[in-house]
Amino acid sequence: MKRAPNNGREQGFSLIEMMIAALIFILLCSAAFALLSLAQQRYQTESQVLNSFQEARFGLDEIVRDVNGSAYPAQNLYSFNPGIPLKNYYAITPIAWDPGYVSGSPCQIGTGATVCTTPGDFDLIIERDVDYWRKNYVEWTRYTLQGTTLSRSQTQKVVGAEPDATTAPSFVPYVQNVMNQATPAQIAQFQTVYPQMFPGGNQVPVFSYFCYSPFGPPQPCPSAGSYNSPLNVIDVEITLIVMAPTQDAQTGQVRLIELHGRGHSLNPLP
Repeated sequence: MKRAPNNGREQGFSLIEMMIAALIFILLCSAAFALLSLAQQRYQTESQVLNSFQEARFGLDEIVRDVNGSAYPAQNLYSFNPGIPLKNYYAITPIAWDPGYVSGSPCQIGTGATVCTTPGDFDLIIERDVDYWRKNYVEWTRYTLQGTTLSRSQTQKVVGAEPDATTAPSFVPYVQNVMNQATPAQIAQFQTVYPQMFPGGNQVPVFSYFCYSPFGPPQPCPSAGSYNSPLNVIDVEITLIVMAPTQDAQTGQVRLIELHGRGHSLNPLP
């Protein structure tokens, strides 16, 4: 049996049709890769913001815990002399100070004839026993902002030594990219995106202090009159402004977060 001849011509894609199809495919792939790249950049930005937030939150919580445990243990917990200077065992103040700690003459916070170097807007030394049950002495825990790095130092209290000089050699980086001490040019740039930050175009203190007052709730230490002293600090308010390492992938703007916390000394000395 013979197949009937097919006189019709077989049809296929022309070169122009193939080129159009290839062009459409390339455009679709380009759009897909562009969206994928944007999503990856966005993910990286958000991950860095989240990491910065978590690091800052951890640091803030640690400072609050340290302030909560300040001024402990008190002198009246000890009725014996263990053979070493007894002052190594108890706290004489919630917040150690400089100058005048050794002489026992506390400076005034933010104002007065003898202004404290520490405590200050960006420098704090807490006096407390980290592990009381081991009887391992009171320690000085210090936080200081150096540039954009909030550093931490923890050393054993030494009777007759100034806490400022004793803690200075032991700093380790604690929270990175802290912008509380930003320059005027940086503050102007930040305020274009975050107008509520840096009120008045000024640097923002990391630490603000509230002192005991016999007339009511704790007062800001500079306003506490004769009670303006590290010996009378009851509350410490902490503000951290942290910048993400990279700019926003879509807008190209910097990313900042501002965290607040407040520590309250559970063992105030007044």
